[in-house]
Order: sequence, then structure tokens, then C-alpha cells
Amino acid sequence: MTSVGDAAVVTDVLPALEAIDIAKSFDGVHALKGVSFSVQPGEIHALLGENGAGKSTLIKVVTGLYAPDSGQIRREGEDVVFANVRAAHKAGIVALYQELSIVPTTSVAENVLLGEQLPSRAGIVNGRALRRQAREQLDRLNQKISMRKLAGDLSPVQQTMVAVARALATDARVLILDEPTASLTDTEIREVFTVLRSLRDEGVAIVYVSHRLEEVFELCDRLTIMRNGETITTKNVADTTIGEVISTMVGRNADSLYPERGKTSTEVTLVVEGLEGRRVTDVSFTAHKGEVLGIGGLAGSGRSELLRILAGAQASKAGTITVGGQVIPRRAGVGRVLAAGVALVPEERRSQGVLLGSSIQDNIALANISSVSRLGWVSRGRIAEIAKRGMADLQIKARSARQPVGELSGGNQQKVVLAKMLARKPQVLLMDEPTRGIDVGTKAEIYRLIRELAATGTTVIAVSSELPELIGMCDRILIMHEGAIAGDVPAEGADDELLLSYAYGRSTS
Repeated sequence: MTSVGDAAVVTDVLPALEAIDIAKSFDGVHALKGVSFSVQPGEIHALLGENGAGKSTLIKVVTGLYAPDSGQIRREGEDVVFANVRAAHKAGIVALYQELSIVPTTSVAENVLLGEQLPSRAGIVNGRALRRQAREQLDRLNQKISMRKLAGDLSPVQQTMVAVARALATDARVLILDEPTASLTDTEIREVFTVLRSLRDEGVAIVYVSHRLEEVFELCDRLTIMRNGETITTKNVADTTIGEVISTMVGRNADSLYPERGKTSTEVTLVVEGLEGRRVTDVSFTAHKGEVLGIGGLAGSGRSELLRILAGAQASKAGTITVGGQVIPRRAGVGRVLAAGVALVPEERRSQGVLLGSSIQDNIALANISSVSRLGWVSRGRIAEIAKRGMADLQIKARSARQPVGELSGGNQQKVVLAKMLARKPQVLLMDEPTRGIDVGTKAEIYRLIRELAATGTTVIAVSSELPELIGMCDRILIMHEGAIAGDVPAEGADDELLLSYAYGRSTS
């Protein structure tokens, strides 16, 4: 037995789940090459790696979605073969993905027991017994949610809890969580952590997949790092550092994550004066040609609303926006603002940035119809040309430009959103949480792209909730507090304490 953090990880008992020398190929391309991984009962084990490292494929193999080409899967020491996901569920192995399979139009109770044998008599579901059984699972998580409430009306953290309760209803002893906190606030993350620790104490084995390394070091007992379809190392979290983990994941030193800052022009590209919105209050600032301007602040400070107004997705109540000397009408809308040279890469790329069922080239073409058509006729050759260039420039990893975007990793989906906007050659590129939910290696690529754009004269304005990211990738940082700009500081020389003081509305003078 080894003690890690607040938990004692039992290493002298059979693993709750073990993958041994797993290999898996698709169309001759090796996704997994002899991967081995195990998680103990009563352990929270982080599975880390860049997008494309093989984490998702490994999860799909151990949960019955994919059959391995070779290797073994063991459940408490016994070899098992899962013909499908249901077979894995029966063995107590359940995966919860970032896009939760919540049915929004049905009740909380029905969602908790979804796929289970419902309590009934003579073919009629016993609503009282249904709600009682669902309540028992949510009580294990200390959640006080109305059983009759529609799941679609729940907050993101409540939906996560309902999904976890559903897993417990199947008697899950191995719980695999893929980016469970990606859309949660800091307070909600604390709530999830409390629940996961209580499940660990009950003996549940938890596999935790996250790109937020600070969370891993706060929550997890051990970690396994994958790279290029192989397991690189497994170690106790207490025996390593974030810097060492990043270096192992990407194969290079963590200090190289952020590229050098460029030189900012004195030429002004964007002027914002007296901007008012629902939350935004009297915001004024300028942004220069080739500048990377960061916007930070606490959740609810107005930072994302400011970007929506700048992009034309939300009308302002007052104030003016001037781009390249041209004043943008208050109710211009997204189309006219795009035509004026301002493009937005939204935070929710899957729901707002791409059409998941459409190909890479069609996603890029939809945002650039005027450049791929003439006299009402769309040129497939022109579409292929700009898609090929975008994939090459942004190093999008895909089988071809015809591959559906929904099949790509999160980082490559983000690159598709970027590619379609960059094809428009915007004067101002707005990015809301540009690296949310992507691995550190892809983050480094995004930072490099941002710097290359700035070097060509594009003004980049990026909202981020990660203070080290703002400091590392930006030239200048605006910090918002309660809808207003509380601080305007050069990124070079700034630190977390200074930025937080502005975020909480405290003067530094």
C-alpha cells in the first residue's frame, strides 16, 4: 500500500481494471502500440497525453466500443472480452464523456435509471418507486435535485451529477471520466471533486482524463502519460511536477510552451468607446495592429459578452466600435461585422463553431461562400484549395479534407474553426477560451499560430480564464470586474497576484 495525497492507494490487490499490451490500428495506422494501463480499487488515476496520444482509443477498447487487435483486458485479475458497451456496463465499467448523454426532455429520475429495468407492475412504471431508486443514487452524491425536474433545466454541474448517478445505478466499480470539468465554474469543480473523493473512499476505481493539470495534481493519486499510442510512464502524482508532466507529454521542455513576443505596431486597428451591454459597463480601449490583447476576469465579469458585442452576435446598448477607421453600426449583426474584418472563434466550438456532421472542407467553405463561388455557382476546386491550405497551415490531423469534423480530436476541431475564420483574412480575430479542452502540445501550436498571425498584422483579442496563459501568450492584458475594465497592464512582468487583484476589484496603487 502506498500513501498519495489524502488517499491510500492499495497496490497489493488485484487491479479493478487492467489493459495489457493493447494494440489497435485503423486503416493501417497504429492508434495503440502495446499500451498497458491499470487502475486500483479506491484510486483516482489520471490518464494524460496530447490529443492523438491514444487516450480516447484506449477508453473505447476497455469499454467495449472497439475490439483490440491484440492484448488482454482484465477485470479483477480475470480475462474479459467485451462484445459491446453494455457488456462492459454489466462488468461495472462505465465511461462518462465530456458531451454528457443526458436526455433533456425527460425527468431527472428517468435519466438516472436510463437503460435500467424500471420498477413497474403490469407494464406500468411505478413513478414513486422510480423516483425513490433514483434518489438513492443521488443521495450517495449528496445531491438535492428534484426528481421530477427536466434534465434539460439543470445546471451543467447538476447534469454531471445525474450522469454519475446513472453510472452508480449500474453498480459501476470502474468510472472513467473524460474532461468532466470542462464547462464548470471553480465552485462547481470543487463540488465534483468532493463527490469523486467520496466515491474513491467507497472503493470505486476512477480514471480521470483531463487537460487541466492543476486539477490532476489536486485530485489524483497516480498518473499515466501516453504519447503516440504508447504508455510512457506511470507514477505517483506526489513524485512529479507539472513541468515534468508537460515535458513528458510533448517530448520537449515546458518552458517552450509560449513563443517569444513580437513587436507591436503603433497603428490602431480597433477603437472601443463607452460600450454598454447587459453586463458590460462603459468599456473603452484600443487595440493595435499585430497586437495580442488578452482579456481576463472572473466568471460573470463580462469578458465573453464583450467579445459577443465586438463580433456582432449581441447588440450594444450604447457606445461605438471602430475597425480600421470604419464605425460599425450598433445592430450590424455577425455578417456585416465579418465583412468589416472582425471574426470570432467561439468558446463552444462543437455547438457554435463547427457542423460536426459535415466535412472539414465544407465547414471551411460555409464561412467563405463569397470566395468559393461566382455567379451563384460554387467551385469545388476552390473549396478543396482553401481547405488544403488551411489544413497545411494549421497542421490539422485528419485522414483527408472530407473527414467529418465530429471524428476529429478537440484540438483539431479548434483548428478547423480557426482555419475557416483565417481564410477570411480578418483584421481583428476574437478568440474566446482558445485552448479550452485541448492538450498542452496543441496549446503550444495555437500559441504559435496566434504569434504568426500577429506578425502578419492581425490584431488578436483573446479571452482566457487561465492567468498563466494570458501572461504567456499576450502583449497586453485587460482585466474586467463587474462589467468594467479594472486593469490594463503589459503582459511582460505581470503575475497572477497582480491580475487577481484587478479581477477582484482591488486597486494596486
